[in-house]
Amino acid sequence: MAQGVFVITEQRDGVFRKVSFEAVSEGRRIADGLGADLTAMVAGSGIGGIAGELEKYGSDKLLVADDQALADYTTDAYTNVIADLIQSADPAVIIIGATSQGKDLSARLAARLDAGLAMDCTAVKLENGKLTCTRPMFGGKIFADVEIEGSMQIIAIRPNVMDITETSKDCTVENPGVNAGEIKTLVVEKSMDTGDKIELTEADIVVSGGRGTGGEFSVIEQLAAALDGAVGASRSAVDEGWRAHSDQVGQTGKVVSPVLYVACGISGAIQHLAGMSTSKYIVAINKDPEAPIFSKADLGIVGDLFEVVPAVTEEVKKIKS
Repeated sequence: MAQGVFVITEQRDGVFRKVSFEAVSEGRRIADGLGADLTAMVAGSGIGGIAGELEKYGSDKLLVADDQALADYTTDAYTNVIADLIQSADPAVIIIGATSQGKDLSARLAARLDAGLAMDCTAVKLENGKLTCTRPMFGGKIFADVEIEGSMQIIAIRPNVMDITETSKDCTVENPGVNAGEIKTLVVEKSMDTGDKIELTEADIVVSGGRGTGGEFSVIEQLAAALDGAVGASRSAVDEGWRAHSDQVGQTGKVVSPVLYVACGISGAIQHLAGMSTSKYIVAINKDPEAPIFSKADLGIVGDLFEVVPAVTEEVKKIKS
């Protein structure tokens, strides 16, 4: 009979993604509620040195799948290896971060293991031994509470939503044998951003600009720098070529859930709201008092962003100096 909680973590070039700690923390909370053990796993090559970082978040067992075949993420290799580990552990609940990699992997695992999958969950509630997941649907227009049928349930959690909690536990570390199986894809080249900018989906503060910037993002970047935040953009700004697609927030871009989201010169189309509506606090700056973004904002400022944003930046600098 399936029992226990199994968490799939994610690392990139030897550094854990923030959502990994969120997933293990959430896994510990659910395992405690079910009275079950928590197993966490990490896959990669040469990762023995970082695996210990997961121990302080409450796992009872840590599986380290270390093999050259796992050096770069490929759907085939990771699915083959992780599916084997899951079948050996036979957990009732599997938790993974809903990153680009996590969405790809969780869908493949759900098919391989014949398991139900709730994607991009923003909350998980446990009552009477049953899990209810809250997730957006129809482009973020509604949030639905769903229950997953079957003995094995996969929950992909939205990054930057779940709390990170350190829990003291005795953890057993194991290095299971790895069988990557048949791999039909090969990573031939990686083009990575080598800058030191904050990853958009992991940032606690995001300052985004839209069509209202007219392509002048310097004021947006200065405010983001003052707040130690990341820079985002609306689809219209990206379509105009003002920002890279990697900065796009919205239904066809990235989904962010920061503590603070500052929307500058963004009207608030439903496609954009789908990518940032779960932010804890939303501040909107727009010269149009009828802009839809104000209906979602906790604080709205009607004014010229080229006057308002620099003034806010200066005040932030004064407070932090």
